[in-house]
Amino acid sequence: MTAISQAATIPLAPARPWLLRPPGVYRPQHDTWLLASALSASGMPREAKVLDLCTGTGALALTAAAHGARSVTAVDISRRALAAVWVNARLRGLPVRPLRGGLAEAASGGPFDVVLANPPYVPSPVPATGAARAWDAGPDGRIVLDQVCAQAAELVAPGGYLMMVHSAVSGPDTSLTQLRAAGLTPSVVATRSIPFGPVMRARAAFLEAAGLIEAEQCHEDLVVIRADRP
Repeated sequence: MTAISQAATIPLAPARPWLLRPPGVYRPQHDTWLLASALSASGMPREAKVLDLCTGTGALALTAAAHGARSVTAVDISRRALAAVWVNARLRGLPVRPLRGGLAEAASGGPFDVVLANPPYVPSPVPATGAARAWDAGPDGRIVLDQVCAQAAELVAPGGYLMMVHSAVSGPDTSLTQLRAAGLTPSVVATRSIPFGPVMRARAAFLEAAGLIEAEQCHEDLVVIRADRP
């Protein structure tokens, strides 16, 4: 049984709030709202300490804060993204702290009750540069995913959980295997099929040649994985 077949499709989050998004900052899309819906249904404890990796505009961080998180750390390497997070959180009076950096900087403030991750996961034939750092992630799309899975046990507190979204093109079964190896208990909790966006359409020939999609494929499945730490 594949990872995709293990979970029922859930609806996208109904509310898509206005968010400040400077040029070059990742725009919240289907993956963002699917993970937001899964978080809303996850039973996140009130007063949770939350980490949002690769936060972008802070959409997921704001969702966690609005659901009663005690504190939310929103991490990104983009200064523009962190400026957007700061403004978006202050406008709503929510307890979100922007932090510039990557996994090492995030881990220094942990562990966390809930870790959210919508990392770059689009396979790319060339190294990521500029705004494409928000989505390009190496030939198999797993440069950042592998790092998150490897460090999940360090980031998540005992009794806490990680929720991560990525495309089926980027190997959800690999994510499940890596998370189990890290000592967590993972499962696919949400899926959604969407049409290829502009990046995937432009890259279809590369993806097909790499064996990552079928011939003439024009849809991808988004997958939300939840991994609990005993």
